[in-house]
Amino acid sequence: MSDYTLNPGDAAPDIELPTWPEGRLKLSDLNGRWIILYFYPKDSTPGCTTESCEFRDALPDFSGADAAIVGVSRDSVKSHANFTEKQSLNFPLISDADELLCKAFDVMQIKKNYGKEYLGVERSTFIINPEGDIAYVWRKVKVKDHVAEVLKTLKELQA
Repeated sequence: MSDYTLNPGDAAPDIELPTWPEGRLKLSDLNGRWIILYFYPKDSTPGCTTESCEFRDALPDFSGADAAIVGVSRDSVKSHANFTEKQSLNFPLISDADELLCKAFDVMQIKKNYGKEYLGVERSTFIINPEGDIAYVWRKVKVKDHVAEVLKTLKELQA
């Protein structure tokens, strides 16, 4: 059993939040499609930029598998707008400044940096099926090869 409160088979939390560029989005707006929901710590940081650009580059493969990609961080809509423009991102980014979605998906975890503990976003990815249930979860994601692994898993789930 997982130490996390949200696991495969559970209904995905459905909270409406501001996005760039759509305005507002809740996951149920995408019902009927597979959703790749990835949580990342901060716009324009090295790991987050690499991960986002890899999802950007793989979007045609995910779209071909009838899957939408949605990124989530605690950054502002303005920060997301700058990040999207600078990196030519082609999918929505949810601004979760109040950590509502982050807490609902249990990605706010104790992290350590230079010996100090703080509460931060644990890089995590969720595959949500067309019915709105969590189909697969990655926690403590390492960026290298992650997007390819997500695509492979999505195709296995759809088979």
